[in-house]
Amino acid sequence: MNHDRIHAREPTHDVDRWSVGTIERIDERDGHCVFELQADSGGTVELVVTPAIQALVLRRLELKADESPVGARVWYRKRGG
Repeated sequence: MNHDRIHAREPTHDVDRWSVGTIERIDERDGHCVFELQADSGGTVELVVTPAIQALVLRRLELKADESPVGARVWYRKRGG
């Protein structure tokens, strides 16, 4: 499976290849993590990543223990699979 790319911080490389969105929901499907984003360009985007990438993104968002990642801004590249 080809996984999508997601960053909690603005990328410093190939900046023009990344899109920006806001996390609306995070789910699990078939052992993968699914981020549902509201794209800044309009519409909803679904990203499928590994649980390790989910953990990395959530850690880098620097959320407080009781804080939800919903509403956080992220950068992504849709790869699909």
